Amino acid sequence: MNKQDITSIKQLLSTKKKIVIVPHKNPDGDAIGSTLGLYHYLLKGLHQVQVIVPNDYPHFLKWIPGNDSILKHDSQTKACNALINDADIIFTLDFNAFHRTGNMETVLTESSALKIMIDHHQAPDDYAKYTFSDVSMSSTCEMVYHFIDMLGDADLVDSAIATCLYVGIMTDTGSFRFRSTTSKTHAIVAKLIEKGANNNEIHNNVYDTNSYERLQLLGCALTNLRVIPESKAAYITLSQDELQKYDYKKGDTEGVVNYGLSLNGIVLAAIFIEDRKEGIIKISLRSKGNFSVNEMSRAHFEGGGHTNAAGGKSYLSIEKTVEKFISILPTYNKALNNE
Repeated sequence: MNKQDITSIKQLLSTKKKIVIVPHKNPDGDAIGSTLGLYHYLLKGLHQVQVIVPNDYPHFLKWIPGNDSILKHDSQTKACNALINDADIIFTLDFNAFHRTGNMETVLTESSALKIMIDHHQAPDDYAKYTFSDVSMSSTCEMVYHFIDMLGDADLVDSAIATCLYVGIMTDTGSFRFRSTTSKTHAIVAKLIEKGANNNEIHNNVYDTNSYERLQLLGCALTNLRVIPESKAAYITLSQDELQKYDYKKGDTEGVVNYGLSLNGIVLAAIFIEDRKEGIIKISLRSKGNFSVNEMSRAHFEGGGHTNAAGGKSYLSIEKTVEKFISILPTYNKALNNE
């Protein structure tokens, strides 16, 4: 985003506007943190602001400041569509293609509102009037901080904004251990703590709220863990029956794929989760080094994301999906064994 864009946006926001902020479907910590962080900032300009999420999100994110103001499109469709159709500006955060919003795709595409994209994923679409896209950033929350700073309003960051942005940076960097975490990331985190983000409390709220059933499900997932040593790969499966057995709640499988990646010598990890309601197998892929799961997911599983973290889907059975995954691994063996 260049200086001219920033000047134009600053002028645009100098008068009261009706603004809608939207993240991707199945929003995670970065999606909720960035949308609510921007929400609190825009409220300071006396704008009429509404965060609309495509669907529900994990319980361990529902303590974040501003959570109670969020509307869910799948259960409040009429009200959400009215707000979108009446909006002057729509901010799209943590995604860069409308299909990532599920059933919101049509209403967003048809909306005449000016669109502003803030996102760190690869290959953005060109729907936005103003695009702030940077794949080198650790998270969209880090980008929102930069966005506020570029507008000259870093002094307006308070404890609510700082808390929201800290959540997204923490979760999207794997608690600051992924290589997307840079010295600039840490510098911003330091500023957020200075502004009132309680890092200990935030970490506990996100990571230390396990239910008994969630830990039982984790045990099931680890029992299902399989390793393919010649490909330096590991994978986990969870069927719908297994999810139901352990009273699965949205967010219960968050981070489980990383257990496969934590194995000594493993470069590629995957988790395959059956979703009978949607009729798909949800896929999460993680990698180390320069091996791109973004490219693998785009080529084989109708997905994408980042070099070391991507998602996808399959319309095959969970067994056939695993067979497909195993069958394509030899194609990548050279790259995997070079890491």
